[in-house]
Amino acid sequence: MAYHHTAFATKDLEATHRFYSEAMGFTLAKVVTGPNPEGGWAKHVFYDSGDEEYIAFWELHDLPTPKPWSPAISTGMGLPAWVNHLAFKAKDLADLDARKQRWLDHGYPVLRVDHGFCVSIYTDDPNGILVEFCTTTQALGEADREEALRLLRDPNPPLDPGKGAAEFFAPAKPS
Repeated sequence: MAYHHTAFATKDLEATHRFYSEAMGFTLAKVVTGPNPEGGWAKHVFYDSGDEEYIAFWELHDLPTPKPWSPAISTGMGLPAWVNHLAFKAKDLADLDARKQRWLDHGYPVLRVDHGFCVSIYTDDPNGILVEFCTTTQALGEADREEALRLLRDPNPPLDPGKGAAEFFAPAKPS
C-alpha cells in the first residue's frame, strides 16, 4: 500500500523549501494554514514526491509555552542520525546516479552504500533529517523471506559484514 504523506516539523521553512524543491526536485503542491489546537497557528506545507505521494512540513507559530525542540527525528532524540530516516525510491542505478549528482550540484555531500540487495545514497536535509534514495538491485524471493524470519527470531543473529563498500562524495568547492 502506498502512503499519502509523512509530516515533520521545521524551524527553517525557507531552507526546507529550497532543499525539497531544488535539491530533491519535488513540487510544492499545497500550503494549508490554520489555528493550532494548543494555541498559535501553523503552516502545513506539502511537496509532491511523485505519484501523488507527499512529504509535508509544519511551521509552528506562537505556541503558548515554547519549549526547546529539534526537528531532527533521530539526533533530536539522542539517537544516531541513521536510525530514523526518510527513504525515497529511485527507479534504477542511473536514476540514483542522477539524484546523487543533483545533490552534489546543490552543495550537499552524499554517502553511497551498496547493501547487497539495494543501493542507497544519503544526505541530511536542513532539519537534520537523514534523507535517502534507494533502488533495489536484486529481487527478493522465498529464500530471502525464510532467512528474514529466521533472523527475526534469532536472539543472537550472526552480524552481516556488509555487501559492498561505502563511498563518500563531497560537493565541488565554488571557484
